[in-house]
Amino acid sequence: MSTPAPSAPPTLALVNVSRSFGAVRALQGVTLELYAGEVHALAGENGAGKSTVVKTFAGVHRPDAGEILLDGEPVVFHGPADAQHAGVAVIYQEPTLFPDLSVAENIFMGRQPRTSLRRIDRRAMHAETAELFKRLRVALDPQQPARGLSIADQQVVEIAKAISRDARVLIMDEPTAALTGQEVARLFAVTRNLQEQGCAVLFISHRLEEIFQLCQRVTTLRDGAWISSEPVAGLGPDDLVHRMVGRELEALYPKQDVTPGDVALKVSRLTREGVFTDVSFEVRRGEIVALAGLVGAGRSEVARAIFGVDRWDAGDVEVDGRRLPPASPTAAMSAGLGLVPEDRRQQGLVMNMSIERNMGLTQLRSMRRGPLISRRVERDRARDWAVRLQLKYARLTDAVGVLSGGNQQKVVLAKWLATEPTVLIVDEPTRGIDVGTKAEVHRLLSDLAAQDLAVLMISSDLPEVLGMADRVLVMHEGRLVADIPRAEATEAGVMAAATGQNGKAAA
Repeated sequence: MSTPAPSAPPTLALVNVSRSFGAVRALQGVTLELYAGEVHALAGENGAGKSTVVKTFAGVHRPDAGEILLDGEPVVFHGPADAQHAGVAVIYQEPTLFPDLSVAENIFMGRQPRTSLRRIDRRAMHAETAELFKRLRVALDPQQPARGLSIADQQVVEIAKAISRDARVLIMDEPTAALTGQEVARLFAVTRNLQEQGCAVLFISHRLEEIFQLCQRVTTLRDGAWISSEPVAGLGPDDLVHRMVGRELEALYPKQDVTPGDVALKVSRLTREGVFTDVSFEVRRGEIVALAGLVGAGRSEVARAIFGVDRWDAGDVEVDGRRLPPASPTAAMSAGLGLVPEDRRQQGLVMNMSIERNMGLTQLRSMRRGPLISRRVERDRARDWAVRLQLKYARLTDAVGVLSGGNQQKVVLAKWLATEPTVLIVDEPTRGIDVGTKAEVHRLLSDLAAQDLAVLMISSDLPEVLGMADRVLVMHEGRLVADIPRAEATEAGVMAAATGQNGKAAA
């Protein structure tokens, strides 16, 4: 769809906005205009200021300088409620659902339909929620509790919540990070429909191909400063990356050629009733083996069972020939397994704990000096890993929650690499991080494999799977259906196997 001519004033705009947090200048003179009927991308590395822009539009932050315009007129949002009343809806990167409430209750929180007796009309609420899901073409039960939903389903609920407000401006902060290709296509169809109805959309994604597929204009930020606002047509991925990072980026998938060594991880006929069945594969030292498939295929569940988080019903797991007992993460760690989980905020980090303490959580016993943990040893080890992983931080004593998503991921990686594992399982290692940090994580995984580490990588990003894996294992509905060598792996072949069509039979 072509870029509309801006004959009318922008629906919502920032004009020369600056915002600081203490000594940190998060935004410096940023101008960004959102027009009705246009999807506008906001690009930049983690820490570039994108989240601050989103929160300024949403009324969470107020500018220190500059102004916000609504339909060309200055406006002051005193809080998120003001922004919502003005027609601004935000889908944040991390879902913010109430886990003990139903899906419908989450969507209509604070604005539930009422009966004539002023009681909550649950029938109407469930019917309206079902209609939203029908519009999104998803099969979710409005009465289902939010607790236990996958990240993909949580994101769909957030999208439905935003759409239900009939927003004039829809801000989408990494909405596709946990979605499959089919779900992304469905979301794009909904977004284009909203665009045709005159909605102004701000779209933020680290997947550059999505920006070129969906958006008409793109604004790029770097270190809090405005770099450019321009039509997407005529731009190439390399042009956009250069604007984002200010330098030529080395290969995004710096995979080194290695000769696999001995079998490090052997999974034999692993079964968990109702989740996955008869899963068998091996990962050798020096190999990066990708576990691919659609969301819900059982990939993360297999990883959790291997590490002992969940109990399996049948089968065996061996690390370097040592058979592991079921449901024992302690035994898995002792045998040389490490697990970087999909949801780093909920499962990988203690968000209000310091950076250095998070890095040391897997090594508490080795850092003991008598009955206490040695702060000096803890800090020295954390500082060493911060240098090795090029972590960007102010103080190691800061809460890990203040770091960008990419740097939080580095802390999780440091925590497990410090255990010197034989096998590292990484679940969605680059979800929600920028292109520059993504290249760093890929380089790190390639270097680790070259140093004889066995890596099992779970990823929904097909270019990542094809670019980094020596072999691609594909799951479909809880079963391993294909084992594809790197030289034969194609996007079409992996997707065919993932959707239950033609695939190479698993060995």
